[in-house]
Amino acid sequence: MPHTDASDKPLTYSSYLKIDELLGLQQPLSEGPEHDEMLFIVIHQVYELWFTEVLHELRWLQDALESNDTPRALGTFKRILTILKTLVAQVDVLETMTPVSFNSFRDRLESASGFQSAQFREVEFLLGHKDTRMVRHHPADSPGGRRLQELMAATTLYDSFLRYLAANDYAVPRDLLERDTSRPIETSPELQETLLEVYRKDPQGTMVCERLVDLDEGLQEWRYRHVKMVERTIGTKPGTGGSAGTEYLKSTLFKPLYPDLWAIRSYL
Repeated sequence: MPHTDASDKPLTYSSYLKIDELLGLQQPLSEGPEHDEMLFIVIHQVYELWFTEVLHELRWLQDALESNDTPRALGTFKRILTILKTLVAQVDVLETMTPVSFNSFRDRLESASGFQSAQFREVEFLLGHKDTRMVRHHPADSPGGRRLQELMAATTLYDSFLRYLAANDYAVPRDLLERDTSRPIETSPELQETLLEVYRKDPQGTMVCERLVDLDEGLQEWRYRHVKMVERTIGTKPGTGGSAGTEYLKSTLFKPLYPDLWAIRSYL
């Protein structure tokens, strides 16, 4: 028998994917409306959908690492990295919008800003980049605010990686395995010695380490492209959410998530 939904209608492509609801979510606010506002809305809604998928995959990746399932971990890394490339490529589409076309509807955004994306902060928190200041930008009783508060105390991908190393009989300092996961990731000379051992004798373990570096680099690439896109669109104007605009975004550049994995390059 064909699958039916709650109203006993046959399941279709449209009903399964909620196409009608999805296509009703693009609602420009400008008069006319301004032509490029539709592009702006669609791109950012697509970003949020991809963030949802990245979060889904990061949790799956954590489980793979903590289960010592290297093949599943490597496959999941590949998927996340491919999505990151897609996120970067979407900047090319946004950059087809000129400063004049963006400013034709920018005032309609009022205080709305990508700075307020709870899901992007969730991605950062799961990767290990935790900042209590980011939680304060989201009301504690909002869905995003509650998720961020939970993630502040939750284990990160970095912690799952440390457990993976320990499960493979590598010497991971106990203070790292028992660290306060709400704190930023700090460098560890002891861990660097262990990572050097992995790179020198363990091809599979090295692949896991390199995929973490790829992920770190991919996020840095997305940050850089985002900064340049904002700079070419609004110059040095303040951001719509009250942030410092490009000056704030530039402050996030070239700050690796996993400094020990970069530090060891000088000794291999």
